[in-house]
Amino acid sequence: MTPSKSERERDYERRRHQAWQRRQAAKAAERRRRRNTAIAAAIVVVVVAGIAVLAFTQLNRSSTPQAAGDAPTSSSASASLPADACPAPTSSPSVTPTEGSTAPDASVAEGRAWTGTITTSCGPIGIELEGAQAPKAVASFVTLAEKGFFNGTPCHRLVTAGIYVLQCGDPTGTGTGGPGYTFGPVENAPSDNVYPAGTIAMARQGGNGDSQGSQFFLVYKDSTIPSDSAGGYTVFGRITSGLDVVERVAEAGAGGVSSGSTDGKPTTPISIEQVTVQ
Repeated sequence: MTPSKSERERDYERRRHQAWQRRQAAKAAERRRRRNTAIAAAIVVVVVAGIAVLAFTQLNRSSTPQAAGDAPTSSSASASLPADACPAPTSSPSVTPTEGSTAPDASVAEGRAWTGTITTSCGPIGIELEGAQAPKAVASFVTLAEKGFFNGTPCHRLVTAGIYVLQCGDPTGTGTGGPGYTFGPVENAPSDNVYPAGTIAMARQGGNGDSQGSQFFLVYKDSTIPSDSAGGYTVFGRITSGLDVVERVAEAGAGGVSSGSTDGKPTTPISIEQVTVQ
């Protein structure tokens, strides 16, 4: 039986309405997809910003002149170094800081490049120091190295999220020790706050450019470290070889593998055995 005209029209309208409903459902699904994508992107931005703020807070967390927070905070890796890859440190600091002593004069840096080696319990790290760009920091580092100040000192802090640094140079291993003097202001800080992998920079108290002493940090992965009221952080040298030594220590994580910490003592202990410069 052939459908009447009215039946055909109703069937046509029904099919057209169903097609319209499908189009509307597709548009609604697309709007939901875009909204969910935007929400996910916003969450990522918030998380990244939170990590950066945490790193900056940790960077400036201590009120003592030689604060561990003076240098920087990817999550800790769960793998440990092989037992024979980095033997446990056996030495301890051999030089006692002289409180109230005076920082070496900038002229000691001689306005030239210095080369040397930081010999650690995990392997040697070749360095080059920028005496022309950061004379006060280089003068202090060279003087302390020649006195054997760094011998036996632990690298007491590893940061593995937001910023990526290994901090060394504190004879007490607490993050509050120093050579008995401080100096400043900040020298040779990057204008863009970017510290490339291999950078050697001075640690300091947050907001105090005159609080630099013996603590320094080795950047093992490009890091953006925000400036504060005192500026950035004094870049006084770079790693020329042995960056893999720091990277291996970083791979083992901070604060113990099971702790999930991204800022604390290296899970694999590492100490400076000797620093030589020329």
